[in-house]
Amino acid sequence: MSASTTTPGRAGPATTLAKVPAVTLGFWITKIAATTLGETGGDAVTMSWLGETTALGNGMGYLIGTAIFSLIFALAVWSQVRATRFRPALYWFAMIASTTVGTTLADYVTRSLGIGYAGGSSLLLLMVLGVLWWWKRTLGTVAVDSVGDPASEGFYWLAIMCSQTLGTALGDWVADTAGLGYTVAMAIFGGALALVALLHFRTRMSPTLLFWAAFILTRPLGAVVGDFLDKPVASGGLALSRVVASLILLVFIAGCVLFLPQRAAARMH
Repeated sequence: MSASTTTPGRAGPATTLAKVPAVTLGFWITKIAATTLGETGGDAVTMSWLGETTALGNGMGYLIGTAIFSLIFALAVWSQVRATRFRPALYWFAMIASTTVGTTLADYVTRSLGIGYAGGSSLLLLMVLGVLWWWKRTLGTVAVDSVGDPASEGFYWLAIMCSQTLGTALGDWVADTAGLGYTVAMAIFGGALALVALLHFRTRMSPTLLFWAAFILTRPLGAVVGDFLDKPVASGGLALSRVVASLILLVFIAGCVLFLPQRAAARMH
């Protein structure tokens, strides 16, 4: 159940608070950091701990990692749905869980199943569009400020999980398969985000459409940033420990949640 407030002494509609954060610059900074953590954290489990980048790797590490993070994600979403109002720490816990399961699931689909980055990205894009279509058809809107009840929250987190998985595959496709490297890929996705921001401020395009475009683009940006941090120098990375990089990002996200403004998105009725 979402919270409602009215402005004392003024006639007008009530403001209903959604259970997701208002879309601010702080939101996007935290979101990009969370997607980067999802990449380094997911790789730390499947590649470093479960050995998928060693001679013993057989694809099962990605499946096991996906199972682990899926359980964490399900628990996080269950807790988020049960909450009666927007709780920043809980929300960002669920967001981080979605991006780590997105990393391991994308790696399993594209590598273990042999679909490849192009095929995996195409399949996952269809899944994202299908979820958004289903959500729109069922509830009438996919605007994030409408998220305040179990039905809309279910669609919201399903769309997020699919978009996080798509972003991982897309980032790897551009940086690795296309051979552009991590720095060029960062410039491409960062430039695409800047273009979306320009369209938001300079045109009358649908804010909901632009939000989801930006939301999806932050994931491949975070994926290539994460790979840039922990991949070998010979491959164009900085060769940082995946665990160390993940801990640094976790501290940074905690700082964002604690010190940047965190308020629920508002709806007018």
